Amino acid sequence: MLRSIFSRSLVLGPRLYTRLTVSRHESFAAPPNLRVTPPKSLADEMVRIRASGLEPREEVTVQALLVDEAGRFFSSCAQYRADIQGIIDLATDPSRGGHYTGIEPMGLFWSLHPAKMEIPYQRLQKKEVTKNPFIVELTLHHGYTDGDRLPGRVLARARAERWFVAPGVRRIRLREGRVRGSLFLPPGDGPFPGVIDLFGDGGLLEYRASLLASRGFASLALPYFGFEDLPQIMTDFHLEYFEEAAIFLQHHPKVKGPGIGVLGTAKGADLALSMVTFLPQVVAAVSISGCIANTTADLHYKDMTIPGMRHNMDRVTISETGIFDVSETLGNPSDWDSEESIIPIEEAEGHFLFVVGEGDRYWKSDLFAEAAVKRLTKYGKSNFEYLSYPGAGHRIDPPWSPFCFVALDQTLGVPLLEGGEARAHAHAQVDVWAKIQDFLRFHLK
Repeated sequence: MLRSIFSRSLVLGPRLYTRLTVSRHESFAAPPNLRVTPPKSLADEMVRIRASGLEPREEVTVQALLVDEAGRFFSSCAQYRADIQGIIDLATDPSRGGHYTGIEPMGLFWSLHPAKMEIPYQRLQKKEVTKNPFIVELTLHHGYTDGDRLPGRVLARARAERWFVAPGVRRIRLREGRVRGSLFLPPGDGPFPGVIDLFGDGGLLEYRASLLASRGFASLALPYFGFEDLPQIMTDFHLEYFEEAAIFLQHHPKVKGPGIGVLGTAKGADLALSMVTFLPQVVAAVSISGCIANTTADLHYKDMTIPGMRHNMDRVTISETGIFDVSETLGNPSDWDSEESIIPIEEAEGHFLFVVGEGDRYWKSDLFAEAAVKRLTKYGKSNFEYLSYPGAGHRIDPPWSPFCFVALDQTLGVPLLEGGEARAHAHAQVDVWAKIQDFLRFHLK
C-alpha cells in the first residue's frame, strides 16, 4: 500500500505532495475560536472579543443576537479580515462593514437594533434587573454579510452575559407612604452617597439605578406615573411626592448625609432641577437632555404653582416614512413669550451638571442648557458644570446602551425622531457616565 502511494507520488509529482500537505494542515490545525473576556460582566463594562484559528487574511462576519424579556430579537453585525496569523481582535482591528466601521471594541453592543422580523424602532432596555442578565449570543461566520443576507457558515460561537447588578447589591421595593419605586443598596455597611433616579417615561425603570448601586451609590429608581397606584398618565405634578422620596432616602441608615443627589433624563431632568431648587435635601442635580422650564403639566409645591409649558402640536412634522419630529414643539427659549414656566434655578443652593447631545432632535436640549447657564451666570452663580457632546442624540444612557436615532414613544405609540449619530453617541455615553459619578461623589461627600 505504501509502495503504491509512493509510486503514484513519483508520477504525480509535487501536486500530490501539496494536496497531502494541505490535508495534514487541516487535520492538525485548531478549529476557529471566538472568545469574550470576561464572559460575565456588568452592562456598563467593556469586554474584549477575539477570534483565532482562522486562515490568514480570511474575511469573516461577527454577528450578535439578543432576545429581550419580551421575546423580541435584537441583532448587529460587523465585518473583519483576519491578520496573517488568523486572528481578529475587535479592540485593535477595524470593522470593514456591517452596522458600523472602524475600530469599535463594543460596536456590536451599541449597534444592536430590532431584527428584521420585529417592529422597528423599539428600544432595548432591561426591565427585570436582578434575576437574569441580557445574554448576547455571538457567532463567527465565514465571509462578509451585511445583516440583510443570510450569513455564511458558522465557524465559532461565544456568549456574553451582561448583568445590571453587581454581586451583593440589594433591591428593596418601596411602598413608603405615597412613594413607590426600588431602592438599590451596594454591598457593605456604608454609608453611601444617595441618588434619586428619574426618567421621562412612565413606569418603573431600574437599569440605571441598579448600575449606580453597583458603582457604590444608594440609588432610588423613582417612578411618578404609570406604575401601581400612581397616576397612569402625566397629570399635575406635586413636588411633595418627590420631597417625601428625598426625605426617605436622606434618612436611610445606609445613606451618607447631609444631602442627596438627583439624576434625571428628559422630563425627569426638569423635575430634577425643581427638586434641587426647592428641596433642601437635594444638593446636586444632573440634567440629561432636559429643559429649563417645567414642561407638560403644572407643578405644585405648597402654595406655589409653576405652569407647565405645553407642546405646540401644530409644529409636529411627519416624514414620508411616518417618523414624527417634535423638536420644534417647545420652540427656542429666546422666543418664549413668558418666563412663568421657567424654573427659578438661580434660587438653588446646590450644584448642577447639565448634559446635552448637540444632535438631540427630540427637543432643543442644547439651547435649554445654554439658557440655564446664562440665567445662572446672570445671577452671579457659578454652581454648575456643562457637558455638550457633538453628534450625541437625546437618550444618553449608561455605556454601550444601544443607540436609537428613532424610538417608539411609549405613550403615543408612534416613532419619534431622537437624533444623533451612532458612534458619537456611543462615545458620549462612556464619557458622561464617568463624569456623572465624579460629580455626584464630589458633591455628596
